[in-house]
Amino acid sequence: MCALFKFTKPRPPVTEDVQSSPPELKGAGLAAVSYGQRMDGDVHDYIRVSSSRVLFVMLDVAGRPGQNRAIVSAAQGTFRSCGTELLANDDVNEADAMIEVCVQMNRAILKAAEHVCSCAAFAACYNETLGTVCYVNAGYTPGLLRDATGIIELRPTGLPLGLFSHSAADASIVALEPGAALLLISRGLVEANRKGKDLGFAQVKEALMATRSQTAREICASVLGQIQQFLATKAPENDVTVLALARSPAMKTFAAAT
Repeated sequence: MCALFKFTKPRPPVTEDVQSSPPELKGAGLAAVSYGQRMDGDVHDYIRVSSSRVLFVMLDVAGRPGQNRAIVSAAQGTFRSCGTELLANDDVNEADAMIEVCVQMNRAILKAAEHVCSCAAFAACYNETLGTVCYVNAGYTPGLLRDATGIIELRPTGLPLGLFSHSAADASIVALEPGAALLLISRGLVEANRKGKDLGFAQVKEALMATRSQTAREICASVLGQIQQFLATKAPENDVTVLALARSPAMKTFAAAT
């Protein structure tokens, strides 16, 4: 239970990720928090693959709960094994490697499903040395990059995985300046509905822009606080998960007086 929230009425639980602990990062932080009931088709994961690279992913596999566990497992397992194999070398081209990771995930999904199975995915590699994120957005909700200039949407670079055997989404690279943050949100957050009204993507952007939080965990908690206020005591109908990557602000230095 996240201690950052105080309620006067019972609400669905807010839980920090229990799948695995986020890797420790140099000069940055990574966190994921979920709200309400976790669904079988939604998963997030992260893994360190080298001394300077950490991979993270969010998946949304279509299908009924309980029927897509094998597909999720195949996609997640391939992400970990293929990502480690392809991005462990310091000299690798990150964009080419991330595209290949998603190609292999696509094949694993089709094989496990034995039929067409839409799987939206946001897979990314954070380079600690450069402060960059190389990502593939395969039909997933746009990522939100907040920096001093405002918010940039990291929109889809290709179709969801699991649809075509030879499709491949493109990779893009963005730089995170000190103090910048990248937020990934599950579709369930955007589609959270109360009294016939959806929370909406615009409100999520506003919540991210309004928060003064700087750490990844604080950003996750602040954004989920908005959906809790919106839903009140109603439980979300779908998985609601946020994942944040935040770079630490630059340290100010002062010249010694002479």
